[in-house]
Amino acid sequence: MKNPILYLSFLALPLIFSCNQTEQKSAELKDSAIHKECFIAIDGKDTANLELETFEGGKITGHLLINYVDKGKNDGILAGAYKGDTLFVDYTFKIGTENKTMYKNPLAFLKKDGKLILGVGQIETSMGKSYFVKGKPIDFEKGRFTFDSATCKE
Repeated sequence: MKNPILYLSFLALPLIFSCNQTEQKSAELKDSAIHKECFIAIDGKDTANLELETFEGGKITGHLLINYVDKGKNDGILAGAYKGDTLFVDYTFKIGTENKTMYKNPLAFLKKDGKLILGVGQIETSMGKSYFVKGKPIDFEKGRFTFDSATCKE
């Protein structure tokens, strides 16, 4: 061990290289969106705004803001993909403006006649991950929000 600095330098190279690769992939993914859609939904006094970006390979990312008049807002990001005519996403969000805690729930949107209908399904959590219970149907009739196409803001 005459040159520990030399050995540490060689050990650190793969780590530095992998960090650079992650940053490059993130930049490439951001720039490669092939389609952007925006939606708005109104239920009484409550509103929701949804922005979706579609990437090559079918990956969907976006932003969902739900403003509840009585409860404040849920604001966060989502990521997922379509399975048939249903968009399944994981929604990572904060509740209200004061809360710093992040929550993560699955959501399902049925695409029908150019609209997205938010479904209601039974969710369970296992090992810190929430997901829809297999074998239990997602009800798109009970959903509060039906999203109509809207013009995207730049």
